[in-house]
Amino acid sequence: MTGLTKALAAFVAKPSFGADEHAALEVAKTGFIDTIATMMAGNAEPVVNIVRKYFADATTPAEAPVPFLGTMHPAAQAAFISAVAGHALDYDDVAISGHPSTVLVPAILAEGYKLNCSGLDALRAYVVGYEVWGELVNRETDQYHLKGWHPTGVFGAVGAAAAVAYLNKLNEADAGQALAISASLASGLVANFGTMTKPFHAGRAASHGIEAVKLSKLGMTSAPDIFEHPAGYLFALSLAGKVDRTRPADTLGKTLRILDSGLSIKRYPVCYSSHRTIDGVIEIADRENLQPEEIAEVALTMGPAQASMLRNHHPKTGLEAKFSAQFAVASAIVAREVGLSQLTDEFATRKDVSSLYSKVKVSTVDTFCPLEPAFAFTDRVVIKTTDGRSFDSGEIRFPLGNSKNPIDAVGLKKKFNDCVTTGRAINPAIKGADNGLYDRIATLEKLPSLRTLFSA
Repeated sequence: MTGLTKALAAFVAKPSFGADEHAALEVAKTGFIDTIATMMAGNAEPVVNIVRKYFADATTPAEAPVPFLGTMHPAAQAAFISAVAGHALDYDDVAISGHPSTVLVPAILAEGYKLNCSGLDALRAYVVGYEVWGELVNRETDQYHLKGWHPTGVFGAVGAAAAVAYLNKLNEADAGQALAISASLASGLVANFGTMTKPFHAGRAASHGIEAVKLSKLGMTSAPDIFEHPAGYLFALSLAGKVDRTRPADTLGKTLRILDSGLSIKRYPVCYSSHRTIDGVIEIADRENLQPEEIAEVALTMGPAQASMLRNHHPKTGLEAKFSAQFAVASAIVAREVGLSQLTDEFATRKDVSSLYSKVKVSTVDTFCPLEPAFAFTDRVVIKTTDGRSFDSGEIRFPLGNSKNPIDAVGLKKKFNDCVTTGRAINPAIKGADNGLYDRIATLEKLPSLRTLFSA
C-alpha cells in the first residue's frame, strides 16, 4: 500500500484528534442533532416509502432499527432508509461540498447499534468519516458539480466506510481494503437533482460504507493505491484532471478539517446554493415592503456550480422547487419565507408565485470560496421595481446558519423541535421521537450504548 490510500487507512485504524478532540466532537454532535431532526421531519416522504417497500422482503438479519419506523433491518438497509429520510427534504446540514451528516450519521447509528457502540464511539467515528471525506474533496480546485458529480454520493460512500471501519476497529490493511472497495461503489449525478433520486444518493452512500467494510472483513481485495492511481478515484472524478494526487496526507488528525470547515445548518429546506439569495431577497423585501406586483426584475449573481444545481427555472412541483433560484426568489417575496409549508405543488404553481419566475435573471461569476468549493466567493441580489427603483443587497458572503455565521444552540434546538413536530403531524405513529430525544443526543458522549438513544 502506498501514498494517499495508505495514509487514509492508517488514520482510520488509529485516529488521533489531539488537543482539539472535544471541539471536534461538539461539531459532530451538531451533525447528529440536525440529521436526526431532518430524518424525523422527512420520515413519511414518498421516496422514503418507496425505499421502505423496496426492502420489504429483505429484513434479515435484524441488526439495527430504522428509528422512526421502529422496525429492525440489516444494518446497511437501516442506514439506507434513514439516510434517505434525512436528505428527502434537503433540509440537512452542508459542508465540504456536500451533505456529510445525512450519510455519516445513519451509517454510524445502524452499525453502532449492531456493534453496541457507545455515544462517544459514534462521535469519534463521525470525525473520522468527516476527515477522510474532507481530505479527498479538498484536493480538487475545480467544482465537482460542474462535471455532474454529486459529492454527497461519491465522497459519502468513502466517508461512511471510514466511519464504519473505525467502529469495527479494523487494522490498517483491512481499513485500506474497505476504503478502496467503497471507492468503486461511489456514485451520484447532479442531473438527478430535483427528483427522488437525489436523497437516494445519500441512502446508497450510507449503505455502501457498511457494505464495503463487511466485504473487507470477508476478505475481498482491492487496489492499494485506489485514490492516487492515475486510473483511480480522484482522477476519474476530476473535471480537468488537475486534482492533487501526490500531496502527502500528513495533516490528518493534526489539523482537523471539521474545525476549519465546520457544519452549515440550513434555515431553508431547499438547495443550499440559493440560501444567500433568499437572505438577500427577504432582507430587501422586508425593508422596502415590496409586493409581488411591484417587481420588474430580480438579478442574481452566483457561481456557475450553484447555478447548475438550481436547474429548474419553472418548477411545477414542490420537489422541483427545491432546486430553483426562481422559486427561492418568488417564495421569499410572496411569503417572506421559504419553508416546508411553501414547498408544495400548489404553492409552486400558484399564479402570484409562478408569475415571478420569468422576472428572475441569473448571471454567474467565476470566483472561488475556499470554505465552500462549489460556491462563488459572494452572491448578490438586485431587485428592480416597476416604478424605476433599484435595491442592491451588496455582496453576501455567508448566510445565517453557515459555519462562519452560525445559529446558536437555541436556534438549533428550535429547528430540531420544529422538525420533530412536523414529523409527528405527518405520521402520528412515528417511533423514537419522544420528548427526551434532544437531550440524549445533546449528551451523546455520555451515552453508554447507542441502543438506548431512541428509547422512550
